[in-house]
Amino acid sequence: MENNFDVIIIGGSYAGLSAGMSLGRSLRKVLIIDSGKPCNQQTPYSHNFLTQDGKTPKEITEVSREQVLKYETVNFYDGRVTKAAQNSGGFEVETENGEKFSAKKLILASGVKDQIPDIDGFAECWGISVIHCPYCHGYEVKDKTTGLLSNGDLAFEFSKLVFNLSKDLTLFTNGESTLNEQQTEKFNQNKINIIQEEIQRIVHENGQIQKVILKDGSEKELEALYAKIPFEQNLNTEDLQLELTEHGFIKIDHFHKTNTDGVFACGDNTTMMRSVANAVAQGNFTGAIVNKELSEEGF
Repeated sequence: MENNFDVIIIGGSYAGLSAGMSLGRSLRKVLIIDSGKPCNQQTPYSHNFLTQDGKTPKEITEVSREQVLKYETVNFYDGRVTKAAQNSGGFEVETENGEKFSAKKLILASGVKDQIPDIDGFAECWGISVIHCPYCHGYEVKDKTTGLLSNGDLAFEFSKLVFNLSKDLTLFTNGESTLNEQQTEKFNQNKINIIQEEIQRIVHENGQIQKVILKDGSEKELEALYAKIPFEQNLNTEDLQLELTEHGFIKIDHFHKTNTDGVFACGDNTTMMRSVANAVAQGNFTGAIVNKELSEEGF
């Protein structure tokens, strides 16, 4: 494989592959670098994506990669980027085994890494019955005994979406509630129980939640638990001096440009709307914008 490309895409999941297809169809020399560890690797099925509803994430990825790599100018590298920096010709990236590649433009489709809380059983259930998105998973657990692990303003806003799907809802603040008086009253009006005791462990069977055990020894039976947990960027954004939003996402403009000229971003690393369909749409748009910029520079 050669080392110089028009575009390097860091991240080869849905956003990265979609951007790669746009660029491959525009005859751009593209390198997609991916380590094969998507955030939804435990999720059994993908939903809310036209033509792919109910498929497994692996199925969608395999078909997508096969279709993208049919374009002869698109290359795929199995590995992880550890460094990315500007150089005289654009950018240079280095992988964990020391290989270096350069390109005129960079697209960051590197996603985010969820910070799993220190609750026994949480990791095993994450993406299966402990879920993050009512649009991706909510229909499948509608009307079931449901919990929401969150607190404060975020819990209040998110609970509206969950309550639409299940009226048998309990909020676990996992510590002292930071809801204000009006928010607490609204929960009471809707008969949403608020439990402030911290969760000690989740009892499950093959990732299917059965109940939560609290630190005071009490327990609550559940069939699903939504969780709003913190995350971090998969890529070291300081190397490229990228600006982040107040919520920790890579800041982009309407054309998916970052504050560093020549660097674009798309997918989960830029938005709280984490879904396969949205990632594909963002990647498609970003690839087209990058091709337009290259076309203008080469005309």
